[in-house]
Amino acid sequence: MIRLSQHYGRLALAFAAALIPMALVSASAFADGTPVRVRGSVVSLEGTKLVVHAKDGKDVTVNLSDNFAALAVVKSSMADIKEGTFIGTATVTQPDSTLRSLEVVVFPDKMRGTGEGHYPWDLGSNSMMTNATVANAVKGVEGQTITVTYKGGEKKIDVPANVPVVTIVPATKEEIKPGAIVFVPTMRQTDGALNGGAVLFGKDGVIPPM
Repeated sequence: MIRLSQHYGRLALAFAAALIPMALVSASAFADGTPVRVRGSVVSLEGTKLVVHAKDGKDVTVNLSDNFAALAVVKSSMADIKEGTFIGTATVTQPDSTLRSLEVVVFPDKMRGTGEGHYPWDLGSNSMMTNATVANAVKGVEGQTITVTYKGGEKKIDVPANVPVVTIVPATKEEIKPGAIVFVPTMRQTDGALNGGAVLFGKDGVIPPM
């Protein structure tokens, strides 16, 4: 149990650094750099040096902390999106101003509150990220509509039936092998280096959708 809590604790700290936009925190919180989210496939992991072949075709090196958290992204389901659940969902705004979900991460209860809020994201033009608690969920023919609440706000989001729904479970560093698809929240340092405290990797065929 102690090890599991430590995994989640390190991930929560890493997410807090890389998820929350600079506009919502004091400048001192990002004194060492700015948040950068690395997505791609693992080229190598040697000690705390991670090399990722990013989606733009370039190899990116991430300097991980000595006790970095290894987390597996595994399949969840629409049934897990229910009242009281803390989720993260990237969305796009529709022509009628409604929000449509692109993906949903069902956070373990130990990570409740991680990156809470509604802020810009980088999964396409005008995408947003909302980390919040589900207040209610109404099932429909093509998915469900959920209302989520966070400190200072509330959003109504359409979640299509075909969007990927995942959750996060503790894993081991040894499971992060070449070819694994990863999402790594990092901070860019003043010298250009990328530092990270957690690596999220897809397991059992799952591709981290966040």
